[in-house]
Amino acid sequence: MGLDELATKPHEQLAAHLSGRMDAVNLLIRERMTSEHAPRIPEVTAHLVEAGGKRLRPMLTLASAEICAYDGPYDVHLASTVEFIHTATLLHDDVVDESGQRRGRPTANLLWDNKSSVLVGDYLFSRAFQLMVETGSLRVLDILSNASATIAEGEVLQLTAARDLRTDEAIYLQVVRGKTAALFSAATEVGGVIAGAPEAQVQALFDYGDALGIAFQIVDDLLDYQGQSAATGKNVGDDFRERKLTLPVIKAVAKADAEERAFWVRTIEKGDQRDGDLEYALALLDKHGTLDATRADALAWTAKAQTAIRQLPEHPVRQMLDDLADYVVARIN
Repeated sequence: MGLDELATKPHEQLAAHLSGRMDAVNLLIRERMTSEHAPRIPEVTAHLVEAGGKRLRPMLTLASAEICAYDGPYDVHLASTVEFIHTATLLHDDVVDESGQRRGRPTANLLWDNKSSVLVGDYLFSRAFQLMVETGSLRVLDILSNASATIAEGEVLQLTAARDLRTDEAIYLQVVRGKTAALFSAATEVGGVIAGAPEAQVQALFDYGDALGIAFQIVDDLLDYQGQSAATGKNVGDDFRERKLTLPVIKAVAKADAEERAFWVRTIEKGDQRDGDLEYALALLDKHGTLDATRADALAWTAKAQTAIRQLPEHPVRQMLDDLADYVVARIN
């Protein structure tokens, strides 16, 4: 029995199948996050990179390249690029959100300081661009640089939208496409591009990554209200305490009567939160069925991802990506 069969969850099966390439990715990441002159850079980066994340985004790049029969070295460069961009955004996010915990561990800004997190994040972005240039593909550079800009744009949009009750589902989707889905879709798209795949396959990979990223973020937002802290590495209700308007709350605000809207204005817009407010917020989400409605949205995006990936040639890895889409939503069962 091979590693693939021993792994039970789809992302574990994918990790087992790609273990050789991922070893090369991890080696390249460690090589490129060193700094001769600033030892704090590898210290901060290692804290986050070695924290035991699933490495989902780089695996998506490797998987996409393999489905498209790529046999060159640059899938490893691109997977490392994607992970560096992701890690840089996490360092910056934790400063912006004033977070103290990520993946169940203290954040870099808590262990060091905000300045270190911001500057090391900048360093990792620079390293990402060095890596993508080494592939010699202008199209790859275009995709990943556009994704980096879209991520930053999504984060800035979230700053203004997250505490504004006028934020609707369309704006939420725009934020999610920026802060999460842009890197998923870039990760899958560049795998097809570096393999020289036909345009229809490259588009299918982009569509898969886009829909998977949206489903992933919707599920994350849902888990904030009904997940287990041990599993998520976050405390239930963190988004509420941080006054973030995520999809379950946006749906509840849309159905709120005057009294309920006043509650959301006080707690989210004005930040006047009191004992019992989280429990009342959860009761409102339950009253209006917004957690179930949010889950239905996540399932719909999962179905879109699966429709897209099934347009690619039959391949064991294609089936793993199909199963991965199911698993993203299964986290909330």
